[in-house]
Amino acid sequence: MKIENKLAAAQKSFDKWKSVTVPQRQKLLRRLAKLLEKNKTKLAENITLEMNKPITQAISEIEKCAWMTEYYGTSKNILETEKIKTEFRVSEIQYVPKGVVLGVMPWNFPFWQVLRFAVPAVLAGNVVVLKHASICFESGNMIEKLFLEAGFPKGVFQNLEIGHAEVKKVLEHPAVQGVSLTGSETAGSEVAATAGKNIKKSLLELGGSDAFIVLNDASLKKAAESGAKARLQNCGQACNAAKRFIIQKDIEAKFLPIFIKEYQKFIPGDPMKKETNMAGMARPDLADELESQYRKALKYGAKVILPLVRLSDTELQPGLIKVKAGNPILKEELFGPLGMVMIAKNDEEAVKLANDIPFGLSNAVWTKDKKRQKFFIENLDSGTVSLNKNSSSDPRLPFGGAKSSGYGTELSLHALKEFVNIKTVVGN
Repeated sequence: MKIENKLAAAQKSFDKWKSVTVPQRQKLLRRLAKLLEKNKTKLAENITLEMNKPITQAISEIEKCAWMTEYYGTSKNILETEKIKTEFRVSEIQYVPKGVVLGVMPWNFPFWQVLRFAVPAVLAGNVVVLKHASICFESGNMIEKLFLEAGFPKGVFQNLEIGHAEVKKVLEHPAVQGVSLTGSETAGSEVAATAGKNIKKSLLELGGSDAFIVLNDASLKKAAESGAKARLQNCGQACNAAKRFIIQKDIEAKFLPIFIKEYQKFIPGDPMKKETNMAGMARPDLADELESQYRKALKYGAKVILPLVRLSDTELQPGLIKVKAGNPILKEELFGPLGMVMIAKNDEEAVKLANDIPFGLSNAVWTKDKKRQKFFIENLDSGTVSLNKNSSSDPRLPFGGAKSSGYGTELSLHALKEFVNIKTVVGN
């Protein structure tokens, strides 16, 4: 089907879907959640084939999708009309779905990224058209089939097998009323510019260079285990992965050997084997780019703790480098198995190092002291602050960034109001 026909089908579907009640929509979401759980092995195998994710992590991704979909399928309806007490006979606030919403989604979490945007959008009464990453077209097709199998009307969710060049055309189409993009700063700025020019709503979830701050009263063993996983899970290909390990100076000698030992437990292997904790990157060119960033960091004074070693076209032995403030690599996102270590004298310097980047997605702080926790919560520039745990997304909690990490909210009940128009009704 041509793009024009799919967008026409989406608009036609929206004209009916917007009148379906929230409880009826939730019933279909609960069916979708069950189908995700039922078919998780098959769906996970496709993820592994498309982008190299270890099968156990791919299964976990589908399980998380099922959890999130069930959450929205049983959540409180915050979109009900609100009655406001005024001197008028009628004064109320209505939440009206926008219409057709375009999703531009990445390859690193082929199901999770799509569904965490699409499910709340659809529950709010919108319909979705998806532009997935080119290596994940089959994931997009599978998601569309799952929506249909769950009983959603045809056209509520459609996968468009299109390239980057066609996104502008779709977004400019009169039927499309908004766009949600997860991806790079470059892609985000282009899409946001097109949306703005056409006066359409945009939501951006962009890159990150999250700090993982370990202070001198932290549980060092737990922090080391969590930190290695936070950097290297999904081969380090996550926007909210820990990328900069800011260690308090007086525990550097004690913490680093523990951390290095945990880091070295991640060894590239066959992604279809359940025991594999790390595989290759999604594409060879991504490994090329990371190697280039590694060389750039070293050129500007970074010191090797563990070398980044190319093992094959996509496989890399994880690297770890010590970086000082001012290194230009800190202005970039390292999307792969390369971590940076920085040393801070005290809490104030740790905050300064953490904030001195363009990004502001999420940060993790390891300290048992509640006063110190409060200091970091109040002073870190990020959408999320995690305490004594690695950063992660949760269906029940808002997810979004600050600064160059984007704007808008995914997940939680707050996401339900991202793609609605707020209509005031007032009078006698």
